[in-house]
Amino acid sequence: MNSALGNSALKNTGLYALKPWYAARLSPVRRRLVTAGVSPNVITMAGIACGCGAGAVLALLRPGMLAGVIVAGLLAARLACANLDGGVARDGGRATPFGAVLNELGDRLAELAALAGCLAIAPAWLACATALSATLPSWVALAGASAGLGRVQGGPVGKTERCLLLALLAGTGLVTVFLAIIAAGSAVTAAVRLARLARRAHRVAR
Repeated sequence: MNSALGNSALKNTGLYALKPWYAARLSPVRRRLVTAGVSPNVITMAGIACGCGAGAVLALLRPGMLAGVIVAGLLAARLACANLDGGVARDGGRATPFGAVLNELGDRLAELAALAGCLAIAPAWLACATALSATLPSWVALAGASAGLGRVQGGPVGKTERCLLLALLAGTGLVTVFLAIIAAGSAVTAAVRLARLARRAHRVAR
């Protein structure tokens, strides 16, 4: 990747721009996990379990402050796991291509598991459409990476924003409103990322 693409890859928008700060806060945990010899795949599985737990809370608890706090906590833990598994793999010298594949699958499964809880509280078509739309930004990002254009990240409604919106959904009970925001925002995010990739491709072709 040339320097222009490398620099562009570092420009992130939305809450994803806080990732370096968040990773720094998690560094003591990461070091302890590496010292303890914890497998990165175990951390990935823990992230999926947190997503499943958030989905279960959405499906089984009445919307309100308690549900919102629990979902927020579980999704924060899910994001922490998504940050830690790759970091532990790199710092512990255990990074492998297949581990990267599992990392990606774990991210997708954790998010889909959380959104699956909405099937119990929203029309099935809306929950399914939202889940499908939520995957679009990742498809675009992975397509860009596979084409050698680097991986685009960030918002306006990336992974972190979707977790926040799900927590607000659980806390307020405004299911249709927040699912519609997640669906529309994810589609917009995919389009924004696609436009960024198109600009990168244009620079490469010149």
